[in-house]
Amino acid sequence: MAGNNGNSVMSKGNFGEVRIEDVTKVYEKEGTRHMVLQDCTLHVPRGKLTVLMGPSGCGKTVLVNLIAGYEKPTSGHVRIDGTGVTGPGPDRLVVFQETALFPWMTVYSNVVFGCSVQGVPKKEIREKAELILKKVGLYEFRDKYPSQLSGGMQRRAELARAMINDPKIMILDEPFRGLDAMTRQLMQEFYVGLFEEVGRTNLFITHEIDEAIFLADRLVIMTYQPGKIKAEIEVDLPRPREFHLLASSRFMEIREQAIDLLYEEAAKAFSAGSKAAYDLVGALVAQKGACKPTCKPR
Repeated sequence: MAGNNGNSVMSKGNFGEVRIEDVTKVYEKEGTRHMVLQDCTLHVPRGKLTVLMGPSGCGKTVLVNLIAGYEKPTSGHVRIDGTGVTGPGPDRLVVFQETALFPWMTVYSNVVFGCSVQGVPKKEIREKAELILKKVGLYEFRDKYPSQLSGGMQRRAELARAMINDPKIMILDEPFRGLDAMTRQLMQEFYVGLFEEVGRTNLFITHEIDEAIFLADRLVIMTYQPGKIKAEIEVDLPRPREFHLLASSRFMEIREQAIDLLYEEAAKAFSAGSKAAYDLVGALVAQKGACKPTCKPR
């Protein structure tokens, strides 16, 4: 990790606040209306790491698109620092689960792409790129192409490409999905360390309970269709976070609470015929069984 020099690239205190107020989102196709979100209200606090969970189809990615400005709500408001979102903006950057690195560009060219098209002076770009690449451990790989990198290194390159633009809000939609278990754990450790060093407002989406609790300041759980906020759990585990916390009694208490809430919504999705919910219900049942005896069997 970089020392004080890293902070000149990513400004501490340059954080945004998101407020989603009574948002409903309806899609219409061939005369059929499908309500994905209904009266959804969510606060993403400034400088905190908020993790969003819920069964597939509950509208998590729709919320991402609304905050990013890729879509507009049918009703309600999405505001950044009190100003309504009318479209995409440089104050918000999204890292999706699918890689978005340009395969014909080197790591360096990928990372600086956004700054280049915005007309940032080349000297400033070079200084920022060197610092951020050192911070994410990719400076020695700056001339490599994405196909020459491991999955975890590609994820770090995408984080660097977002962070070099110094957004007020980072939005990550299951960024570690598809990585093997060891690489995923290393990325969780890397990402939480980066957050704790730099800060910034983060909205992180995942299906993994342990990942969610390990990362989050606050865990937000959504209902199944139509999506709205079911519960918010304050994750009061100490920072800096280390993996030994996963064995702590407080971690297990939060985990048990989250599993109960998620199980209810996953069961609704499963009853509605969601194939994706089948695996989630099975995983939650297994995890409930792995909890301490205080877990209530269903």
